[in-house]
Amino acid sequence: MSAVDNFLAMLAAERGAAANTLAAYRRDLEGAESLIGDLAKAGRDDLASLGQAWSLLAETTVARKSSALRQFFGFCLDEGLRADDPSPALPRPPATRSLPRILNHEQVEALFAQAEQEADSGKPAAVRMLTLLELLYGSGLRASELVSLPLESVPRDAPFLTINGKGGQQRMVPVSNRAVHVLARWLILRPDDGKFLFPSRGKHLTRIRLFQLLKELAARAGMDPAKVSPHVLRHAFATHLLEGGADLRVLQTLLGHADIATTQIYTHVDSARLVALVNERHPLAEKRHSQ
Repeated sequence: MSAVDNFLAMLAAERGAAANTLAAYRRDLEGAESLIGDLAKAGRDDLASLGQAWSLLAETTVARKSSALRQFFGFCLDEGLRADDPSPALPRPPATRSLPRILNHEQVEALFAQAEQEADSGKPAAVRMLTLLELLYGSGLRASELVSLPLESVPRDAPFLTINGKGGQQRMVPVSNRAVHVLARWLILRPDDGKFLFPSRGKHLTRIRLFQLLKELAARAGMDPAKVSPHVLRHAFATHLLEGGADLRVLQTLLGHADIATTQIYTHVDSARLVALVNERHPLAEKRHSQ
């Protein structure tokens, strides 16, 4: 096996990396090899030359490729495949990360008002839409996690869903009383068709169809469909929980983030609450009030 193959095998065995993740790493590593040759023998000058080769790529793409290579060379060093680590010569674009698009409370309420009004008709498609919305915003599921929920994951004695997330990692997410009630309505109307909670044509509802259904609902609610997606509702779930005082570690668990650094992006929305907390609770604030 090549050094790249050994590295990917380690990612799969030790980190439980998913097939898509492994494929992405392979593309980045083999893409670099196509430019500078065998990575296991590459030197600092070779890696420095990648900066010019990648000059027309987005900074986020360069950062991803560089990260993959740094991890690879760290692995080679740990395994004794190399005696040195040339990765400091890799390009280091400035760390930038766009803030997530979110919906405010009024926009979420407008979506739910429309979905609830339509579900009152008792039509299966309308009740399904309300159930999907409840689980996206109420439990913070990823689109892929939601559409592929097996029927056996529906809570019975405890109000939790068992989710198989990225990398095959399992987690438990709570289901609100509202969602439990809507789920019960959906289960009565759900077609007896396969093992999935949201069956469709012998399989399950697709992510693309979920996107379409949400955007159609947004349009009927008088909202810009471009601003609504499953991921935007997941962001709203996280943001509104944090605004309500949720602990960042708890939020990390609910969202299924492997690294809390991923979760910390949501702290930007809490700046106003943090400022108010300092002004109200800091000892110096008390002294100013007493003067």
